[in-house]
Amino acid sequence: MIYLIALALIGGVCLLIFMLREAFADRIIYKELSFPEFPESFGEVKLFFISDIHKRTVSETIIGEIKEKKPDLVIIGGDLLEKGVPFERVKKNLMGLKECGPVYFVWGNNDYEVDYHQLDALLLECGVKILDNTALSFESNEGERFILMGTDDLSKDRDRLDLVLKDAGSGGFRVLVSHDPRIINSIKKEQNIHLVLSGHTHGGQIHIFGFSPYEKGQRKVLPQTTILISNGYGTTGVPLRLGAKPETHFITLNKG
Repeated sequence: MIYLIALALIGGVCLLIFMLREAFADRIIYKELSFPEFPESFGEVKLFFISDIHKRTVSETIIGEIKEKKPDLVIIGGDLLEKGVPFERVKKNLMGLKECGPVYFVWGNNDYEVDYHQLDALLLECGVKILDNTALSFESNEGERFILMGTDDLSKDRDRLDLVLKDAGSGGFRVLVSHDPRIINSIKKEQNIHLVLSGHTHGGQIHIFGFSPYEKGQRKVLPQTTILISNGYGTTGVPLRLGAKPETHFITLNKG
């Protein structure tokens, strides 16, 4: 009996160590996404998407690899931090990401746990563009448009997709960044939002016997849009993961 208890304790400790190591792993998922509507004159657009950083420091490994890939846009999908995270760490993360390319940010629910006015000032100081129910349009020499859109946090009832669409105008290839993937319930096919980037769920973070409140991050092709939901980079609550590895995404968009 004592032998079995000892084995159980050893197994439990090993599992905790494994879950802790999983939580702090560095992973970049490379995806090429082709759309028939993508403007051919752009050739391709390369995005680095990172969501749910929370308490983590973005590793030099990630920064170094992404710098070499030279993304056109670096996108933070919300939950850059949470309560208790020092702003010095946040600034270090922002400046590291800025080395990779121009940085864009949408608000997540945990970003509002801190003095968000101070966070807003830090983002502006670091030269980060905030997409809070706004859109940015990039135009090729041939006059075709690539539009990056972002909503404020849905769980705080701050999202205004109507304002985003108004700001975007008509036409163009549209990528919407929303921290909370439930934004898809507000999207209609005729709005021509081609891709949605989200996080928030952490891919369930901990799956017990394959079960978790949330499914693992994935790409879904829906009738109204395509959505990529990320497992996220950090953790919330306990710094542990099981069955939902941390991830960042390097996405190449092209015509196909």
